[in-house]
Amino acid sequence: MIGIYGGTFDPVHHGHLRTAFEVFEALNLSELRFMPCGDIPAHRNRTVATAQQRLAMIELAIRENLGGYPIRTDAREVLRSGPSYMIDSLQSLRKESGGDRPLCLIVGQDAFSGFTSWQRWEQIFDYAHIIVMTRARAVLTMNEALAARVQSTSTDLPADLRSQAAGLVYFIPVIQIDISASRIRKLAGAGRGICFLTPKPVIDFIDQQRIYR
Repeated sequence: MIGIYGGTFDPVHHGHLRTAFEVFEALNLSELRFMPCGDIPAHRNRTVATAQQRLAMIELAIRENLGGYPIRTDAREVLRSGPSYMIDSLQSLRKESGGDRPLCLIVGQDAFSGFTSWQRWEQIFDYAHIIVMTRARAVLTMNEALAARVQSTSTDLPADLRSQAAGLVYFIPVIQIDISASRIRKLAGAGRGICFLTPKPVIDFIDQQRIYR
């Protein structure tokens, strides 16, 4: 199974790395790919760092913290021209991986709550399972359409994810480190230290590029 962890990663931080590793380990994924979005659609908040900078920071973070594991970046959204939509990425990845290999799209609880606002959200289930990282004591809110989909497709057995290529929803509790990319940007912009929030090579890159100043 291939895990796909999408997001802006502006910047990537230890919260991303820890949750990615937990999902990788719990589901025994053969591979996990961080897939930073490229050209942000107009309805979403724009990033501060460029797509290439965000990709570079993820590569530095993986090299520092997850070296030796089959965890890497996937640059297809950065390289694609036009708005960045996950459905397009999953379609191209499905063509590469074949029709039988399970793909697992990894999303956070908050992102999943708004899943029906994603471009062609229902078609995403044709190409991947949805792995939802949940937080302790946090309430998951869903509209009627999403709740109906979860009711008909959710499983609590990892083996089910391996038995078919796509279409299931799986909830996995993960340790949530209280770090946010917006907080890192604010601290860096104010000239304050961001050590222990993101790997040292990422901090050095942010300082060298003066990304959030």
